[in-house]
Amino acid sequence: MNTSHTRALILLALTAVLWSSGGVFIKLVEWDALSIAGVRSAIAALILGIVAPPRTWSPLRLTRYEFGGAVACMLTMVMFVAATKLTTAANAILLQYTAPVHVALFGAWFLGERTTRLDWMTIALVFVGMILFFVESLSAASMAGNLLAIASGMSFGWLVLFMRKNVQERTHEAPSSRSDGVFWGNVLTAIICLPFAAQSLASGFTPSLQSWIGIALLGVFQLGISYALYSRVISHVSALEAILIPIIEPLLSPLWVALFAGELPGKWTIIGGMVVIGAVTMRSLLVMRHERLLRQNLN
Repeated sequence: MNTSHTRALILLALTAVLWSSGGVFIKLVEWDALSIAGVRSAIAALILGIVAPPRTWSPLRLTRYEFGGAVACMLTMVMFVAATKLTTAANAILLQYTAPVHVALFGAWFLGERTTRLDWMTIALVFVGMILFFVESLSAASMAGNLLAIASGMSFGWLVLFMRKNVQERTHEAPSSRSDGVFWGNVLTAIICLPFAAQSLASGFTPSLQSWIGIALLGVFQLGISYALYSRVISHVSALEAILIPIIEPLLSPLWVALFAGELPGKWTIIGGMVVIGAVTMRSLLVMRHERLLRQNLN
């Protein structure tokens, strides 16, 4: 393994660790979900604009798929923060990890990619896992949080679909242009949600120092630097590595929250999470194995 590849793997793992910090920081910030989403995305957009500039600085020059990706990104940002506030961080991140299922469901129609029997088996297992999450969600708030987490998984799946469709339509563009949806999604989130933060501050609410530090860490590291790293290293690792290493995120996120916020996931959440992660990971491994065998046969 060469030095550049090893470095890319380390940076990809660091990216997943940074992503996993979202749950605990959101839990520690004493502010409403829309305000957190707005300030976090404003900081992240600034970081991305400096470290990983978008293809275009004019939203009028975005393709329809880049614009769709920006909207999907905005919905993901807002709903994930709201879900983390309403339910456990474990539920929020593990249910969002159902995004590959939505890609499989809509990929055939949107991308012209056939949905296989393996895809349907994976979807069935993921739905079983999702049902287990609701066993312990007896309160209205937890139920609403779980539903928002599922919706954030769907919108994140659509972000991936729009990014992939944009690549299909603009094959002459550099790979870095695929991150435009994330940059403009954060800009859109800031535009929509910052007024709620301003209204909250104008009404007399003053976030604590802990809250300001938490939001700064969310914007700079959990979103900004993490996506800048991801856009730089993704072309230097294999598809299998790009799928498996980010699994660190849903595994670590509940751990950080348990250690620093004292929130422990329930038994059914752990079982449901294992089913969801196991189903998505197994599908990825089987698909990679099938593609490798096809290449070997062709050669």
